[in-house]
Amino acid sequence: QVQLVESGGGLVQAGGSLRLSCAHSGRTFTNYAMAWFRQAPGKEREFVAAIGWNGEITIYADSVKGRFTISRDNAEKTAYLEMNSLKAEDSAVYYCAADAWVTRATMDSGSEYKHWGQGTQVTVSS
Repeated sequence: QVQLVESGGGLVQAGGSLRLSCAHSGRTFTNYAMAWFRQAPGKEREFVAAIGWNGEITIYADSVKGRFTISRDNAEKTAYLEMNSLKAEDSAVYYCAADAWVTRATMDSGSEYKHWGQGTQVTVSS
């Protein structure tokens, strides 16, 4: 059973940075594409970024392109989301997701991911 544990959320001023981590408990981390989604109060969950098993494929939501970077360390079985130039509208609960079968065409679809973390709160003060 795969478990995902996020960390690194917190309160930061607008323009600041945070790095989120997602630790994967499975033995075959390299089988999984990893992604980050977020959900703000009263809003639907939205895609943020995704990365393929070897890191060669990365995709981003337009709203975070150029500010956020997704990466992974397969030896540490951890995925990361580096968030720079944070804005108030980035405030949300951020969720890590993993799936062994998601395709390049559907990496931005939450319904394609089987495994989810519990979420970590990011609050950006303006």
